[in-house]
Amino acid sequence: MDYSSLQNGSDIRGVAMEGVAGQEVNLTEQACRDIGRGFALWLRGRLGKDDLRVAVGRDSRLTGPALARWIGEALAAEGVAVTDMGMASTPAMFMATVTEGFRFDGAVMVTASHLPFNRNGYKFFTGQGGLEKQDIKAILTLAASDGHTGLPAAARSEGSFMPVYADILCRKVREATGCERPLEGLRIVVDAGNGAGGFYAAQVLEPLGADTTGSRFLDPDGTFPNHIPNPENEAAMAAIRSAVLENKADLGIIFDTDVDRAGAVLSDGSELNRNRIIAMMAAILLREHPGTTIVTDSITSTGLAKFIAAHGGVHHRFKRGYRNVINESIRLNDEGRDSQMAMETSGHGALKENYFLDDGAYLVTRLLMELAKGRREGYTLPSLIADLQEPAESREFRMDLRLPDFKPYGNDIIDQLRDYAAHRPGWALAPNNYEGVRVDLDGDHGDGWFLLRMSLHEPLMPLNMESDSAGGVKAIARELVPFLQRFDKLDTAALAEFAR
Repeated sequence: MDYSSLQNGSDIRGVAMEGVAGQEVNLTEQACRDIGRGFALWLRGRLGKDDLRVAVGRDSRLTGPALARWIGEALAAEGVAVTDMGMASTPAMFMATVTEGFRFDGAVMVTASHLPFNRNGYKFFTGQGGLEKQDIKAILTLAASDGHTGLPAAARSEGSFMPVYADILCRKVREATGCERPLEGLRIVVDAGNGAGGFYAAQVLEPLGADTTGSRFLDPDGTFPNHIPNPENEAAMAAIRSAVLENKADLGIIFDTDVDRAGAVLSDGSELNRNRIIAMMAAILLREHPGTTIVTDSITSTGLAKFIAAHGGVHHRFKRGYRNVINESIRLNDEGRDSQMAMETSGHGALKENYFLDDGAYLVTRLLMELAKGRREGYTLPSLIADLQEPAESREFRMDLRLPDFKPYGNDIIDQLRDYAAHRPGWALAPNNYEGVRVDLDGDHGDGWFLLRMSLHEPLMPLNMESDSAGGVKAIARELVPFLQRFDKLDTAALAEFAR
């Protein structure tokens, strides 16, 4: 079998159930069992030991119980002792490898993040963190082989880790505030989108004293009947915003399906996601770690870069992809350059103090600490980002590349655009750019910037544009359309229509 098509960066993802026309199931029972065998072989080779223990958890997807059972049975058949933790979050499964009294050799999370109901997949961890792309490739190669560990079969058992993980978060807040119930008198609402994040209301917020009246969609439901559990989704953010305003809440929290990402809504209904949540976390961390470097993905705004600099930090804009951003921050630290946070505009945020784990629940727990501290000292969360300059407009176009071998074609577009931009009046190539072509434009050509890059995994080119004035994004699009229409395999129809 060739399982390479199931790799999605540092994750495994595929179609796990029927129900969407034209999407054939490829994450089959056989594939899942082979992947379990592959992980057993990989883990034994990596750790060099025979008495292996692995924890398995899952989010609310309909296929989660079956995929957890299949991979668990395969691991046990290869001599790995398996503990099924049931419903869990992705960050919790990593924590099961480093928490005293547990310290599993490895962990598996059954999830496909925010993808549609028919999809599912696996994420893998050791005590050193999430596996990298090359590790997933190796596991899939072993899954396609006929190799076995040769160890006698081990036992499977059931366990529970989410209460332990929730208690870890509660203790963090209590230690930071010196108070048993620091959220007493605050109303905080949660929207879990029927994913795995519903635990946060009852097991974290309420023990800390918060009133969670008005929280929504806390019960797990793999059909996701209310909205996509995704802090980047407009309907999802509208749902948590209405919950905040209708219930006069002090804060609203929204998670993605497996809780490795989060967004928030402030008491006035303003959204705290993308550039805004990065700015908020940067402001908090820069007070504690002056001069630290904040690593972000490539599409963060010019205003955010100015904000970080004004607060005494260094902004390091890197590539898209949460593992890319995290690994870059780790690399900087290894070189002796302090970097306390790596965060993508998607809501993936990882802190040095928390194993560089992208953990949505930990991220909002940090906000809770600040909310309680601000109430005691007389400031608010919005005041922390009052000086953040935000664009008047922003827009993204995802343009298909209509040919099988799309990467050389797309890279040629980028190379030609880079040369074109270097000689075009009013355009300035952004310095220290690590991905695609980022160009700043002066006021006569649409005051703002654009970034054209290759998608990480798909045959398309995302184009992001921001402007500091109304109508500026359209002006930038008009500048770009004549150049991009030279390439007949690039679908510029939607961009051209917008630019008219």
